[in-house]
Amino acid sequence: MTTVVQAPVPEVAAAPQPPIRLVAVSAGLRAPSSTRLLADRLAEAAQSALAGQGRDVDVQVVELRELAVPIAHHLVAGFPPPVLDEALEAVTSADGVIAVTPVFAASYSGLFKSFFDLIEPDALTGKPVLIGATGGTARHSLVLEHALRPLFTYLRAVVAPTAVFAASEDWGGSGDALTDTLPGRIERAGEQFAWLVVHAVRGVRDHAVQG
Repeated sequence: MTTVVQAPVPEVAAAPQPPIRLVAVSAGLRAPSSTRLLADRLAEAAQSALAGQGRDVDVQVVELRELAVPIAHHLVAGFPPPVLDEALEAVTSADGVIAVTPVFAASYSGLFKSFFDLIEPDALTGKPVLIGATGGTARHSLVLEHALRPLFTYLRAVVAPTAVFAASEDWGGSGDALTDTLPGRIERAGEQFAWLVVHAVRGVRDHAVQG
């Protein structure tokens, strides 16, 4: 009787996954600003949630106040200067976008709207977006649902369920995801956004494999 010995099949290591690319857009007009601070905190929360799933993350921040003049030139001339073109490309090619604006006259700032007006109508289709806003008092918080969410829904983005508004008094609080303090809302929003980003990236990858 002949015994057939099969050679062990070598294990094939899984290909390393590229880092997830997040872009945080801050429309704060000062340096430092609470708008930039909220954008950074939301990015940190999303990065932490993604790291918990074993994913590396690259975060880029786009400061709109530094692009105010290029944005105005583009609106008038119809052609983006290179620095603005790079910012637009960063947003449209990101795996997920965090968008934060100060509240002016019960809505997003003109600078914030002008920047997103320059993005092609279909460029954010299916892209996860986490929205946030800052203002002097909590009575401005409805801007999230009455202005920001409709804007990104119009652009066909997938907006995270939890949006975050930070009033001036919120920055002194502390808490966790089980409370309604600003840190809790940020953590909850970051986790939801991270889930959307992972599933969006997985869908793009699976589509590429099938194609």
